[in-house]
Amino acid sequence: MSAIPISFPGAGLRTPRWATVFAWLALLPILVAAVAPELLTSASPILINPLHALLPPGGDHWFGTDQLGRDLFTRVVHGARPSLLLGLGATVLAVVAGSLLGVLAALGGRVTDQVVGRALDVLLSLPQLLLALLVITVLGGGVANVVIAIALAFTPGYARMVRTEAMVVRRSGYVEAARGLGLPPTVLVARHVLPNAVGPLLVLATVGFGTALIAGSGLSFLGFGVQPPAPEWGAMLSEGRDFLGDAWWLGLFPGAAITITVVAVNVLGRAAQRRYTRRTV
Repeated sequence: MSAIPISFPGAGLRTPRWATVFAWLALLPILVAAVAPELLTSASPILINPLHALLPPGGDHWFGTDQLGRDLFTRVVHGARPSLLLGLGATVLAVVAGSLLGVLAALGGRVTDQVVGRALDVLLSLPQLLLALLVITVLGGGVANVVIAIALAFTPGYARMVRTEAMVVRRSGYVEAARGLGLPPTVLVARHVLPNAVGPLLVLATVGFGTALIAGSGLSFLGFGVQPPAPEWGAMLSEGRDFLGDAWWLGLFPGAAITITVVAVNVLGRAAQRRYTRRTV
């Protein structure tokens, strides 16, 4: 059984090897910070010291301190885990939900396809962040609800892609042959349809993770996600926005952490897209 060729946006653009190497080098300390922050700092991210408030970077405080005297480097390090978990949780949930809806639309018959397709069209017509805010308005704030809201906002795009790929796979020769041999529908879907339909989605989810991370940080910035004093990059930007005129570092370092993570993930995602396209063509 061979994979179905698929064209990705930007797949023809070659990612230089040095860019991939730099992306991994940039992402590695962020992953270490998310998994084991104590390896990078032993200080407390919530310890307040008013005597050290708004100190500039240097000396004992590499990234400076915030308005409450908390070490900003420590908070950026400890903020990696909740920030990445928001994006990762939403992406995984969106991929699972999108895969189920896409396969259901492709294999559930004409009526099911029409119903699911029209519902996806309605959701796709709304900007993703606006859709996430609408969901939060109904569910309320909190980390779990933010993950659900972002996942629901991203699910329609994944579902539409899986549906398209599942329709192609369903009409392929080897699936028709397997159906002719009398394979049960569940076995047919699990063995032949899902691997080819979901494979491209997993590659695109790498890039989607970066977008979900931005959405999660944006919702935390608005006060819906991780709540102070817990460190999270978007929430840290929100806490320090009133002091940016006198303490530029409050926005620079959390914002740089978000930017570096998203750019590195996107570079690696584009490289994965190119490898997948080269392998399936």
